[in-house]
Amino acid sequence: KCAHLRLACQAEQKPHYTSKLWWCGMALLGLGEVGNFTAYGFAPIARVAPLGCVSVIGSAFISVFFLKKTMRTADMLGGTLTVTGIYLLVTFAPNVPQELTARQVQNYLVSWPFLVYSILEIIIFCILLYFYKRKAVKHIVVLLMMVALLASLTVIAVKAMSSMITLSVKGKMQLTYSVFYIMIVLMATSCAFQIKFLNQAMHLYEATAVVPINFVFFTTSAIISGVIFYREFQSAALLSVFMFLFGCLLSFLGVFIIARNKKEEHLQISFIDCGHIPGQKLTGKIQPDSHSSCYGTLNKEDDSVKNQS
Repeated sequence: KCAHLRLACQAEQKPHYTSKLWWCGMALLGLGEVGNFTAYGFAPIARVAPLGCVSVIGSAFISVFFLKKTMRTADMLGGTLTVTGIYLLVTFAPNVPQELTARQVQNYLVSWPFLVYSILEIIIFCILLYFYKRKAVKHIVVLLMMVALLASLTVIAVKAMSSMITLSVKGKMQLTYSVFYIMIVLMATSCAFQIKFLNQAMHLYEATAVVPINFVFFTTSAIISGVIFYREFQSAALLSVFMFLFGCLLSFLGVFIIARNKKEEHLQISFIDCGHIPGQKLTGKIQPDSHSSCYGTLNKEDDSVKNQS
């Protein structure tokens, strides 16, 4: 964002990919996603997925330094609630073994809870897709629910891949199993369709509405997929489950407060006034007289201008 704003203020417009600052931002974004991918191999989905709200807090505070935004009271309140929620999430998240072998993943794939969950998810997704395609219903909830349903599959695939890669690095080779490559295909396919629907939502609605709703839907679907597929809360105490859900609620509330009432900023696109084109001068009438004999033809002055151009 900072790179785009700097380029927009320059007299000579350059493509964004010529900016070193833009490339620096992309490199940091990629590094963060690598860390996020790796985290699924060492921690439960229920602990990793909600921590995505850290990026919302980071964006609010970093924008003060890079984009010269004003720190609002709502930002500090939302940040406090989100940090409190994060503390509860990390403290009361389930503690389950994270070294998942390829055979375990295969067993999870054919377990009846996941099969029932998959069938319900497919039915709901097809209903939403019918309204989206046939009825042209493009409500933000419809779009982001489809993104969340796809995200649950992405999270399952990412965790399985990350766990198998981690075990392979430790010496227990898991990459020779076909389920590893099935998970790669599942991750790539679900990510591609997520981008399609999320891009549609960003095109139709403001980011201040899309970001918090997408975060809530994504986190909820990720936690549900972790509970059903990886059975993360199977032996958790009732108090731990309640405090974990309370931490999620605080995080959701904090994200909504931070994103609330933020105005969208649009870059001002420079344009050339058609009445003052550089190197040209206006000659004759702007709108010719339709009753004139020369209507629809070029006069001598216009011919000379044309030859000069």
